[in-house]
Amino acid sequence: MALLEYIPLIIFFIFYKTHDIFVATGALIVATVIQMIVLKLKKHPIPTRQWVVFGLVVGFGGLTIAFNDDAFLKWKVTIINGLFAATLLIGKYVFNKNLLQSFLGEQFQLPERVWTKFNLAWVCFFILCAVANWYVAFNFDQETWVNFKVFGLTAMTFVFAIASVMSVFKYLPKEDDTVTSVNKDEK
Repeated sequence: MALLEYIPLIIFFIFYKTHDIFVATGALIVATVIQMIVLKLKKHPIPTRQWVVFGLVVGFGGLTIAFNDDAFLKWKVTIINGLFAATLLIGKYVFNKNLLQSFLGEQFQLPERVWTKFNLAWVCFFILCAVANWYVAFNFDQETWVNFKVFGLTAMTFVFAIASVMSVFKYLPKEDDTVTSVNKDEK
């Protein structure tokens, strides 16, 4: 499913390189709609995050085409990252719910303080991506922004995801601890 999320981005890039930003934006919208249809047909649960991205792609992409102005598409990336950061912050400090812990809690058993740091690290990362996108989008030419959006932000996300997961490994229970704990519970 992770690869499926990047297909619209790949299609956008191909159409940008072979046509222009407006044809590429139309292709992005169509690919995103098809992506959602495929997820629905496969009966995969579609996370709220995916619905937000879908809405912003269709909305800002439509505005980009309607007004023949790529600024709308450029703002979409900054807004998405800003929304992700705000959602994690509001979840934690308004609703007292760490959303990353909710999503990843089954895979990682971590102390609460580590979950809080993990959440804040992702908030900072999303803010960094929002600011970096805004800076590149409005201070460099369109081609530089497209390359940054497709390759730079994608690489930053992969590297940060790997680094953030590696940073919490030392807090995970050891295999022996789990076996010992299970054996104690059985007695």
